[in-house]
Amino acid sequence: MRRWIGAVVVLAMLALAGPVWAGDTVDKGSCTFKGFKLYGKIKVVDAFPDLKVQIVDAFPDLKVKVVDAFPDSCGKWKMVDAFPDLKIQFVTAFPDIKIKYVEAFPGAD
Repeated sequence: MRRWIGAVVVLAMLALAGPVWAGDTVDKGSCTFKGFKLYGKIKVVDAFPDLKVQIVDAFPDLKVKVVDAFPDSCGKWKMVDAFPDLKIQFVTAFPDIKIKYVEAFPGAD
C-alpha cells in the first residue's frame, strides 16, 4: 500500500511540474524562441550569441529560407553584418534550436 501511495505522489509531482525533459521549444504562433523572433536580419557571430543554432537534415525546429529582401515572416532570414535583429552562433552540439535550410515553405512546423 505504501509503495502505491508513493508512486501516486511521485506521478502527481511530475504532472504538476510539467515535462522537465522537454526544455524550451519554438513558439509556432509567434515564431519566437525565448523571446527572440526567428525571422528578420541575422548576424552570425563567434561569441555571445542570442541563440546557438545547429544545422540538421531531419527534424528541424525551424525551416529557414535565406532571402535578399523582406525577411518579414517566420523562417525568412536576411544575413547581415550590421544592425541585426538576432545574433546566432553555429554549433555542432547542444543547440538552442535546430534549423534546416530550404528553398520553399520556411517556418516552424
